Amino acid sequence: MKKWIVLICFSACFCAFAETENKSPAGSEVGSPIRPLAQDYVELAHSPTGGAYHPVYTPSVIKGLGKRLIAAYEFGGSGLINNAHILTSDDGGKTWQERGTMAMTHGRLFRAGKSFYYLGHRGALRISRSDDNGQTWSEPVLLSPKDESWHQSACNVWRDKGNVYLVMERQMPKKKIWGWDVASTSPVVMRAKEDSDLTKRENWTFSNPLCMRDAIEGYEENNFPWDYFGVPFFEHKYPDVTRLCTPKNGTRHRNAFPMGYLESNIVRILDKNHYWYDPSGNTLHILMRANTGGTGYACLLKATENEDGTITLGLESVPSGKKCLFIPNPVGQMRFHVLYDKKTKLYWLLGSQATDSMSRPETLPAERYDAPNNERHRMVLYFSKNLVDWCFAGLVCKSESPKEARHYAAMDIDGDDLIILSRSGDKNAKDAHEGNMATFHRVKNFRDLVY
Repeated sequence: MKKWIVLICFSACFCAFAETENKSPAGSEVGSPIRPLAQDYVELAHSPTGGAYHPVYTPSVIKGLGKRLIAAYEFGGSGLINNAHILTSDDGGKTWQERGTMAMTHGRLFRAGKSFYYLGHRGALRISRSDDNGQTWSEPVLLSPKDESWHQSACNVWRDKGNVYLVMERQMPKKKIWGWDVASTSPVVMRAKEDSDLTKRENWTFSNPLCMRDAIEGYEENNFPWDYFGVPFFEHKYPDVTRLCTPKNGTRHRNAFPMGYLESNIVRILDKNHYWYDPSGNTLHILMRANTGGTGYACLLKATENEDGTITLGLESVPSGKKCLFIPNPVGQMRFHVLYDKKTKLYWLLGSQATDSMSRPETLPAERYDAPNNERHRMVLYFSKNLVDWCFAGLVCKSESPKEARHYAAMDIDGDDLIILSRSGDKNAKDAHEGNMATFHRVKNFRDLVY
C-alpha cells in the first residue's frame, strides 16, 4: 500500500512539474492552437447594398504625421461619381473622420517629402495631393494620356536614394482574350524625387511595360518552356477560359483564366550575401500575385536603373543561369502586401491563406468564390530576410464562412504595431469578392513574433 502511495505522489509531482515546464512565457500552453492576432476590428465602411451593387474595394492605410493615421477605400459598381473616400484618425484607429472623396479606383496612399498622395486611375492615371497631413486633398490630375488604361491595388511603396518607387500596371492592348485578361496586365515601375511635386508627370520616370504574354516564350501558343512543377495548374487555353465546372445542384461557375501576374509590390535587396544583391544599388525587384490556378508561387521581375536615368524591366536569373519568373511564396496566389521593417531588417508579408486548393472544383460549397485556390477568409502574416524563405508569424484574423472575406489588405507600421485595413465582408456580403466592409485591425508588438 505504501508503494502505491509513493508512486501516486511521485506521479502527481511529475505531472505538476511537467505542466509548469510546458507553460510559455505568456502563460499559454505549448502546442495550443493558433489564435488570431487581430480578430477585433473597427468598421470604416459598410456597403448599403451588401456588396451586390456597390462592393467595398482597395483598402489603403498609412501612418501620418504625429498620431494621425490616414486610410482610404472605394465603392465599386456603377452610378457613383466620387467613389473613393479618404479618412483620418487621431486616436489610434478607434474613430475616423472623412476628409475627402474623389473619382478614382485602385487608389493607394503614400507619403513623399512633406506631402501625402493618393494615386490611382479612372482609366488613365490620376493623383491627388495633401499638404496638411491628410486633412484636405486637391482635385485629381492626370499622370498619363487619357486613352491609356491602368490597373493595380494598394500595394507597397519603396523609398531610398531620395526617391519614391512604386508600381502601377498598364493594361496593354488585348488580343481577343475571353475573360479575365491578366495576361495583358503589365507592371510599370514609377520613380520620382521625394521632394518634387508628384502631381506633375514630368517629375516621374516610367519603366518599360512587360506583361506575362510577352515575358514567356511560347505563351500565346500554349507551349511553355518548362515542366515538372505544375504550372499552370489547369489547362491553359489562351485566349480562352477553361471551364472547371458549371452550375449544378446549387453550385456555381468556376473558371481558370490564362496565366498572368498583377498587384505588384516593389523592394530592394539590402543583404550583401544575397545572390540577387546589387552592390551598385541600381536593382529593384517586383513581387506579384501569380495567377496560375495553383498556390505556392508569386511572380518576380527585375527592375534595373540605367546610367541614363531610364528603368528597364526584365527577368531575374539564378546561379544555374535559368530564368526565375516564379518564386516561392505562401500567399502568392492572391493579392498580398510586402513591407520592409528597418528595425528587424525583415520583409513582412500579409496575404490570404489557402487551405483546400486541391479540392475538385465541383465539390466546393456554393458560397466559395471561383476556383479552389481563390480562398479569401483567412488573413495571415509572414516574415523573411530574403524574400524566398518565409516564416509563419501568425493568423491575423479569419471569418467562420468563406463568404465573409478578410483579404486584399494594406498595412503600415505605427510604432511597435502593424496597422491593417482589410477588404472584408459579413454574412450579408454578396460573396468573398464583392464584400461589403472595410475593417481596421491592429497587430500589437508585431516584432515580438520574430523567432
